[in-house]
Amino acid sequence: MIRVVFFAGLREALGDSVEVVHDESIKTVEDLIARLIELNGDGWAAELNASHVLIAVNQEMTTRLALVADSDEVAFFPPVTGG
Repeated sequence: MIRVVFFAGLREALGDSVEVVHDESIKTVEDLIARLIELNGDGWAAELNASHVLIAVNQEMTTRLALVADSDEVAFFPPVTGG
């Protein structure tokens, strides 16, 4: 399973977290996003494909091209500013 977590506005729109069964078709974050949209609909596409969304795999910042594996945690969140 891949644990997917959402923060800030994405959490409000999509929920706290979901788990996705890892299979051979999910090799990258981009593949994972496609599966999430397939499972949850176009509303998820708008949120996850927004240009400002940041991604972390196992708490390390990365891109949509990053590899994912079973038991990974993938986080999606908007840019964060201090204050």
